[in-house]
Amino acid sequence: MKKSIHLVSFDIPYPPNYGGIIDVFFKIKELHRQGISIYLHTYIYNNKEEEPELEKYCEKVFYYNRKNSFLSLFSKLPYRVESRNNKELVANLKSIKAPIIFEGLHATHPILEFDFKDSYVRTHNIEHDYFYGLQKSEKNIFKKIFYSIEAKKLKKFEEILKSVTGIFTISPFEQQYFSNNYGEKAVYIPVFHNSKKIENKTKKGAFVLYHGDLRIADNIRAALFLIDVYKETSIKFVIASSCKNAKVLREVKKHSNISFEDIPTQEDLEKLFKKAHVNTLLTFQKTGIKLKLLNTLYQGKHIIANSKMVEETGLESLCELANTKQEIINKTEDLFAKDFSDEQVKTRQEKLLDFNPTENAQKIIDIIFR
Repeated sequence: MKKSIHLVSFDIPYPPNYGGIIDVFFKIKELHRQGISIYLHTYIYNNKEEEPELEKYCEKVFYYNRKNSFLSLFSKLPYRVESRNNKELVANLKSIKAPIIFEGLHATHPILEFDFKDSYVRTHNIEHDYFYGLQKSEKNIFKKIFYSIEAKKLKKFEEILKSVTGIFTISPFEQQYFSNNYGEKAVYIPVFHNSKKIENKTKKGAFVLYHGDLRIADNIRAALFLIDVYKETSIKFVIASSCKNAKVLREVKKHSNISFEDIPTQEDLEKLFKKAHVNTLLTFQKTGIKLKLLNTLYQGKHIIANSKMVEETGLESLCELANTKQEIINKTEDLFAKDFSDEQVKTRQEKLLDFNPTENAQKIIDIIFR
């Protein structure tokens, strides 16, 4: 008899073009490859549409509208949870008997409605820490207030994890937190991603690259910081994103050695990876594992990262650590004097064995169907 699961995703997991959704999509793809029948439940919002591509990997895909009601802001529940409250979802989960994986705390509202006996939560962050971090990076006063309130609600709501069967954590840092608070039910399952063979056809690149979603306050802050780092140097610096931010673009235009590249597709980013010699990865929030770090390790050359980007990821040794403006400049100059070597490629391949999607999908299957 074929093994089946429900998977409740906080967003439509295609195209896999940002952090959490990358993990969801490649998890679905790998579980399907290993013979698991998947009933996918997901939400339509932000002008997205149904994605036929998902039907290749799922027995059935259920779509639900996410509530954008202003009243959801005044709920005792976190906005990202209350806005996904859906009676039809609960009915569909009850109608097909199968274990359930909820992607993130924000997808777990059905647990408040019914006692699902075999339920698991994939924790993408320590959510209240993530929102406190957003609050610190945000400049808009109204958003700062919202993030602060949401963080407090999420901290309280996290207690729902006491009622689930298991927790799949996404990084060693999160594993320590969730195992301390919820015991043996917390199990570390490394992030799923589009793993590729690391190639090294061009050992030398021409510029420094920073890429990120410029709708996110933390990424905007990182981009502005790096502009300040490189603006008085002769180093060519490229910021790449699928989203434009007015403040970042204004700063870019002031400096002849700095430019912005629009990357509407993953292929556009891959072209930049091939041309760049150094990748700068900065975050001001220590949460989860950044998918951009893994993506760059597979496709980029040298990496300069700050402590909050790499600490407790298990990948520290693969990056050059720099936290201040002068440290970043010094590391950049040192790395431009060096080719990206085949020895570095070999080291990366060995270190990234823990992120094997096939083995990690099997861990989930073994836990759920033991």
